Amino acid sequence: MLARIYLRASTDEQDATRARAQVDAFATERGLQVVGTYLENESGAKLARPELFRLLGDSAPGDVLLIEQVDRLSRLTAADWHRLRTELDARQVRVVALDLPTSWMLAQPGDEFTARMFAAVAGMMLDVLAAVARKDYDDRRRRQAQGQARAKAEGLYQGRRENTARNTAIVKMYEAGASWSEIQAATGCSRSTISRLAKRAAPTPAAE
Repeated sequence: MLARIYLRASTDEQDATRARAQVDAFATERGLQVVGTYLENESGAKLARPELFRLLGDSAPGDVLLIEQVDRLSRLTAADWHRLRTELDARQVRVVALDLPTSWMLAQPGDEFTARMFAAVAGMMLDVLAAVARKDYDDRRRRQAQGQARAKAEGLYQGRRENTARNTAIVKMYEAGASWSEIQAATGCSRSTISRLAKRAAPTPAAE
């Protein structure tokens, strides 16, 4: 059975590859053939995620979309989650999450009745965990906003700090001629970050 791994982190400062070894090990244990790994530094609250939809575009009916946790796939609103579920169902992609044991049987061959039964149970639990992930996202955003408002009132809020060590490494890789895909794989950053940091880099010498 073919599987595509989706690894996501919410911000450029976070490492999208953090769970890669764990997900790879899961695939190996269950005999899944990993044919692609897709990295993304985008909020799970956004439906517009290029790498996720590239994965779906590459998938064939019956392929597995393998994730560490359901919240890596979705922290979406109910309406956006419905749109994504509709896309997954239309493409007949099986979502298998390490934190959703009821989905593990979808990664194993079986007769049609058993497959449909497990798909129904896993789908129900997937909806539940997606709703929980969205609630957690909303709760954390509310607490964050409250904390920032309090810090601003006390004159303590300074905003998000830049990851200078990582960004310096990205600039050096860019100047050394590394491709954007190589930089993404090495650092887990987004293409928008590379584009922004490339403007800091020394101009690339023109070819003679």
